[in-house]
Amino acid sequence: MAPVTRMPRITESPKYLIKRAQSALHAALAPALREHGVTIAQYAVLAVLDEEPGLSNADLARRAFLTPQTMNQTLRGLEEKHWVTRRPHPGHGRILQAGLTRDGRAALRACHQAAEAIEDQMIARLSPEDLRQLEAALRACIDALS
Repeated sequence: MAPVTRMPRITESPKYLIKRAQSALHAALAPALREHGVTIAQYAVLAVLDEEPGLSNADLARRAFLTPQTMNQTLRGLEEKHWVTRRPHPGHGRILQAGLTRDGRAALRACHQAAEAIEDQMIARLSPEDLRQLEAALRACIDALS
């Protein structure tokens, strides 16, 4: 009879550790952003629009990891705060392009500071070389599944 091979513990697998890291980051980031009146989804949208102004709802949803329905709700909330404006696309009247307002940029700056403090805490025990290796390994994982 062949010996039974033990599977590695799930809690030691990369998939589990990545999910735990994501959950811990989310748990730390949510209250820090809430202090600025922003949700994680709103922060993602503000950050993406800062880097790529004029995106459509569909493009924003893909880049911010949101569903189109959640994106519409998120954009409405950001418009109500006067942090985002939407205008018709010059070539496609049904497409709305989003952009940050001055107040939106100010909110994003405050959120970036809060998020960077959490990221600094998260990577504090990593050497610069460890951090480079982590970033390279995560990119390789993403590339392998894309």
